[in-house]
Amino acid sequence: MRIDKASDKDIEELVGLRLAYLQEDLGEISESDLQSLKEALPQYFRKHLNQDLFVYIAGEEKEIIACAFLLVVEKPMSPMFITGKTGTVLNVYTKPKYRKRGYAKQLMKALLEDAKVNELSVIELKATDDGYHLYKSVGFEDVVSKYHNMRFKLN
Repeated sequence: MRIDKASDKDIEELVGLRLAYLQEDLGEISESDLQSLKEALPQYFRKHLNQDLFVYIAGEEKEIIACAFLLVVEKPMSPMFITGKTGTVLNVYTKPKYRKRGYAKQLMKALLEDAKVNELSVIELKATDDGYHLYKSVGFEDVVSKYHNMRFKLN
C-alpha cells in the first residue's frame, strides 16, 4: 500500500472517486447533476488541489483505491482555533472491494500528521455510522456544543 498526496496527474481519478462517494452517500443523482459535476470537478481540482484542498490517496500499483480530502480554511483566530487554520475532512472513500483493510485509517493518520505539521488548530468532520469508529480510533471526539448546526441554501 502506498499513501501519497494527489497531484494534477490524479485529477481524472479524483473525479471518479468523488462521484462514487457522492452516489453511495446520497443515492441516485440526476443525470443532469451528474453531468454538471463531471464537467465542473476537474476545474475545481486544478484550482484548489494542494492550495487549500489536500487529497490523500492510497493505492496499489497504479490504481487509486482510497482517498480522504482535507479542506483548509484560515479564519480570524479565536481560543477555539488559536492559529486560525482549521480543516474539514470530506470524501473519505474506499472502493468497495478494498474495504476493511485499513486504507482509510492509514489515510487519516497521514492527513492528521500533515495537519499538525501545518499547524491547523482543529479538524472537523461529519461521520456516518459506518465511519464513526474509524474516526474515534484515530482520536476524533464527539462535539457537544451550545451552537446549532444550520444552513442557508442559495441554489
